Amino acid sequence: MKSSTATAAPVTDLTHEGVQEISNTLRQLLADVYALYLKTKNFHWHMTGRHFRDYHLLLDEQAAQIYEMTDAIAERTRKIGGTTLRSIGDISRHQRLKDNNKEAIPPVDMLSELCGDNRMLTRYLRSAHEVCAQHHDFATTSLIEVWIDETERRAWFLVEASRET
Repeated sequence: MKSSTATAAPVTDLTHEGVQEISNTLRQLLADVYALYLKTKNFHWHMTGRHFRDYHLLLDEQAAQIYEMTDAIAERTRKIGGTTLRSIGDISRHQRLKDNNKEAIPPVDMLSELCGDNRMLTRYLRSAHEVCAQHHDFATTSLIEVWIDETERRAWFLVEASRET
């Protein structure tokens, strides 16, 4: 049996610097995705108004899609030999998207805020894509390309839904 202090063989052919930079980028991205997931669920739980049912279902669907990203981001980080988030505190230290703790928010403001957050997440995804491409991590870039498309679609739906109010 090998000692726990034995050096493990590299998991990837990416450089050590590449693994570090990609892992740090994905850690921040994961924190933002968790923040957006929780905000989307918060607004889903606290939705009111005449379009309650439609918005409630839309946000539930979007939250599920956002949550699906979390495991893929964390597992990709681990596959290349990096470390990922470990706690709620870790999320709060790394997230860039802002929380919303207000008691009451008009539905149109909820949709608008989520749209802005999804647009910001798209920017973060594009930036992460650049980092991964610089280090020739094409497996991660291909995942990110799908997430960019999904995130742009969520923003589009939120814009269109907010036109009804």
